[in-house]
This record gives sequence, C-alpha cells and structure tokens, in this order.
Amino acid sequence: MGTVTPYATSAGRRWRVRYRTPEHRQTDKRGFKTKRDAELYLANVEVAKAVGSFVDPQAARITVGELAPSWLANKRQAMKPSSFHSIETAWRVYVEPRWATAAVGAIRPSAVAQWVRELGQGTAVSNPRAAWTADASRPRSATVVLRALGVLAGILDVALKDGRIAKNVARGADGSPRKHSNKARRYLSHEEVIRFAEAADTDMQATLLMVLAYCGLRWAEATGLRVRDVSMRRRRLEINHTATEVDGNVVEGVPKSWERRSVPFPDFLSEPLARLCAGKGPDALVFADRYGGFLRRPSASNNKRSWFLTALAEAELERLTPHDLRHTAASLAVSSGANVKAVQRMLGHKSAAMTLDTYADLFDDDLDEVAMRLNEGGHQKSVGKVWARRAESGGR
Repeated sequence: MGTVTPYATSAGRRWRVRYRTPEHRQTDKRGFKTKRDAELYLANVEVAKAVGSFVDPQAARITVGELAPSWLANKRQAMKPSSFHSIETAWRVYVEPRWATAAVGAIRPSAVAQWVRELGQGTAVSNPRAAWTADASRPRSATVVLRALGVLAGILDVALKDGRIAKNVARGADGSPRKHSNKARRYLSHEEVIRFAEAADTDMQATLLMVLAYCGLRWAEATGLRVRDVSMRRRRLEINHTATEVDGNVVEGVPKSWERRSVPFPDFLSEPLARLCAGKGPDALVFADRYGGFLRRPSASNNKRSWFLTALAEAELERLTPHDLRHTAASLAVSSGANVKAVQRMLGHKSAAMTLDTYADLFDDDLDEVAMRLNEGGHQKSVGKVWARRAESGGR
C-alpha cells in the first residue's frame, strides 16, 4: 500500500500520495487539497493495479511521434510495398502534422472527432511538403479519412498494449465516415470485350485486355506473369508474382496467401498467349514493355492520353479502368453458370462471403431460380391443398 502525507506550501497545507507502480518503481503525486482526495486517488491506484488497468502517468507522456517509427517499421515488414506506401503517406501528410507532438495520455475523444471532421471538410492541418497530393482545402474522401484515422489508432494500440493508456480513443471515433459510391459498376458484354481488344494497337495489348476480362486478374498480377507461370497444357495461369507501381517505381512482390492461385483461361487465348511466350526464357515477362521490363499501368483518367483510352474511344465504349475488366470477368463467369466458390477462386478473394458482398448484384438471378425450384413438383400441389382446405372451412 502507498502512503498519504501532508506538506506545507505558500498556499497552505497540501497532500502527497506515494505508491509503487506494478513494476515496483516508487513514484508520487502531489497537490491534493484534502486528505480525502488523496486517499481516494490512492484507493483508485490500488484497484487499478489489482485489475491490471493501471496507467503510469509518466509512461503516458510519450508522444505519438515517438511511437510512430517503430510502428511504421513493423508495418513496412508485414505489408506489401503498395499497401505500406498508402499507410506511410497517410502518416506523413495527415497524422504527423496534427498528432506527432501529442502525448498519448492527453489525446481526448473529442479532439479525435474534431480532427476527423476537419479532414472531411478540408480544414485539417496537413503537411505543406505534400502539396502534390491535392489542394489543401479540398475535403478528403472517406477512404483517405479512414486510412488516416487507422494510422493514429494503430499507433495508439501500441500505447495501449504497453499499458501507457487505458483506452484507445481513436477506435470507434465519433463522426467516422462511411465508404459509399454512387458509381454504377460497369460490366462489358462478350461483344464489347472483343470490340475493345480489336481496337488495341498491338497483339500484346489485345491479349492483355482479353486476359483481364476473361480471367479476372488484377493489373499487378497480369503484368507480373512470367513465361513459366503459363501452362499451355492445363490452360492455367499461375499467380505467383505481382508488379505494383509504388511512387513511380514498379516493385515486384508476391500475392497474399489466398491470392496465390491457378486461374483457367479459355481455349481461344491459348494461341495468342503462346505467341507472346515464344522465344522467351522461363523468367521473361509475358506482358512487357519494349525493353522487356514491367509494363506500366495505362492512364484511365479524363484529359489524359494512353493506349487504353484510345482503344476505348475507337471501340465506342464508356470510360472505364483496367480494374473494371476484373468486374467484367466476374460478370461473364456468373452468366456462364459459375457458382460463387468458382468465382471466388478465380478472383483470389479470401472467402466466398467477400465475393458475394462484392458482386451480390450478379447473383440476383439465383434468387429467382430458388423461387422457381420451390414452386416445382409436388411442393406446388401440396401447398395448394392448404388453401383448398381453408376454403372448405370458411377461411378459418
């Protein structure tokens, strides 16, 4: 147990509480005006020590900026370069300017809620060195706000685990925005995919568009394909590598465990894929630039120029992105009769539930089929008897 002792000050008698932390380090807190206040504080300390919720005031003085480097280093080791780049940018542009000098024990829920609101309104303090990101006064999207909030929450998780704070005030912060999109997902038909591929400048570009639209590969997966990853006998593409553009540089990596997969390709792609692989070594890229290096993602933005946008215009198709072709692959697979597990494996989703959540609209016809099957056979006749009996009994 600790002790409560008085001491004299120019303003009168005050009370000091001496106690030991769970690490057996002696410390004290001074300035209590009454003995009762001091005793209540000591009682709360002893209860917190007993239930494991004690927070050392000294430990809570560490700042977010002091904890951030270690947290970022762990994230760098655990995440793919493209994912870490987004996290590091959120820290540098949004979190560091506001919270780097804040003591973890002094951060209040209301302050976090205000920061989240300011980010959404475009009035939050941001790093002036990151003016390239956008106009500082522009409101940030829900994705950007939630990513920045997630970085702060992740750093405070470290403080929580170390016993520096009793609660992570960034988790479940008031005013956190919800992601939503009013943009309708674009699915191409077989005829539109063919028209798009025919409008491409080169055979390689045409084949790449067809692979994206019929196999559902991500751009980084398609451009990371090596010759050894293409099995002509089995008509399979082995997804073992990715080529992701990060901050202007293409970084080769590996997919997540559930994204490693064997993706079938239709027979009509066998010949064009074979031509792209002909004369190349097993480690050569299937889709490469003129120097044999990684193919850069073409721009799909308005007021930009790229072979992708040129082909879209010549095919008289609405603007879409390379990733939209992945949605087309899902649509074409479902319309051909593939079930949700097959679509999940083709796309490399972690679970069938994720596939259903993403493409629920594609499975609407399945609901109609369920109703039709329930109405078939003896079920229709048996249920009909219920209404006949009720009619005979006067509807009771």
